[in-house]
Amino acid sequence: MISYRQPGTVLTDHTFTVPLDHAKPGGEQIQVFAREVVAADKASDDLPWLVFFQGGPGFGSPRPAGREAWLDRALDDYRVLLLDQRGTASSSPVNRRTLGLAGLGSAQAQADYIALFRADSIVADAELIRQEVTGGKPWSILGQSFGGFCAVCYLSQAPGGLREAFITGGLPGLDVTADDVYRATYPKVARRNAEHYDRYPMDVPRAKDIARRLAAGDVRLPNGAPLTVETFQTFGQMLGASTGSHTLHYLLEEPFEGGDLSDYFLHEAGSRVSFSAGPLYALVHEACYGQGAPTNWAAQRVRAEFPEFDAALDSDAPLLFTGEMIYPWMFDNDPVLRPLAEAGEILAQREWPRLYDVERLRANEVPAAAAVYFEDMYVPVEFSVPTARTIRGLRPWVTNEYEHDGLRVSNG
Repeated sequence: MISYRQPGTVLTDHTFTVPLDHAKPGGEQIQVFAREVVAADKASDDLPWLVFFQGGPGFGSPRPAGREAWLDRALDDYRVLLLDQRGTASSSPVNRRTLGLAGLGSAQAQADYIALFRADSIVADAELIRQEVTGGKPWSILGQSFGGFCAVCYLSQAPGGLREAFITGGLPGLDVTADDVYRATYPKVARRNAEHYDRYPMDVPRAKDIARRLAAGDVRLPNGAPLTVETFQTFGQMLGASTGSHTLHYLLEEPFEGGDLSDYFLHEAGSRVSFSAGPLYALVHEACYGQGAPTNWAAQRVRAEFPEFDAALDSDAPLLFTGEMIYPWMFDNDPVLRPLAEAGEILAQREWPRLYDVERLRANEVPAAAAVYFEDMYVPVEFSVPTARTIRGLRPWVTNEYEHDGLRVSNG
């Protein structure tokens, strides 16, 4: 363990060894990293533990700089553990290089390996880590977005390990499919587009001009990947954040230079569409909705039911940006995903075990509370509210005061 200080905090880095496959505890092992954070003036106090489950899936925990955002409030009462979920950040990573180095030469072997990185495995990791950190005492958990999915899985899988559970923007539908999720979210994304263009009407022609240039062909991002109209449309993922519409507007403000797309625009675009920071996200995003039947590229299939998202560049209709959706063509375009395209296809056809035990949730005895964002573009309120009603004793707070990133922007 390594300890060090930041303004107002003491941090300690931990690395834990866990089974790759919890059904085979004596088999291959991987590393899971977690960063302990405690208020400097409470570093020697016997505080309860709060474990943070990051959104995603496929991204590491926040890298704090002192007491900031929700962490500032949490440190008043807890010793916080920022967990890099398996496969992310400083934990044993999953990407095109590590899968090759692990000797997983076939796409099937890669897919079987990646299938072990869903919420159920993350919860099993946390239970092993809890034994080491608390000596077996229950701890508290906070799950944001996908982290909330992990929290509900935790309540289903190992409630005896929990002292209490907090969830923000992450109450999943217990019986919904990936198809259900996208049928609910595409109309929400369309409304966000309309709100954005109402706020910034000058962006209507700007977005169309960019799309027309991309449709003409051969625009490359700094990493060599093609920037297509469909890729450009994925910028809409930022519309679900509190300041996302403004960020998108500024990105569209001066896209051209000397008659073509500027280097600045292409740089900013590349940073937003590349999966280099989290390839696991593309591989298991739809799987986090998987409940039995294969997801079979649900976002792509369901999109056909919403033809308004097809780029009609010769019409007066505004270009519609898409949202938090993964499409199979991304694996052809992005260099970090291209070597994993076949594995991605196998995962899309995989039948996934159920993540949530509805009967156990109905009998829940763990104190729990959840913030449900009424305008959430990513986690539909129409699925979250029934889940809140199902989990016995859970106290929901349904609000339109915040967007999906309310935990980050509300300062706890």
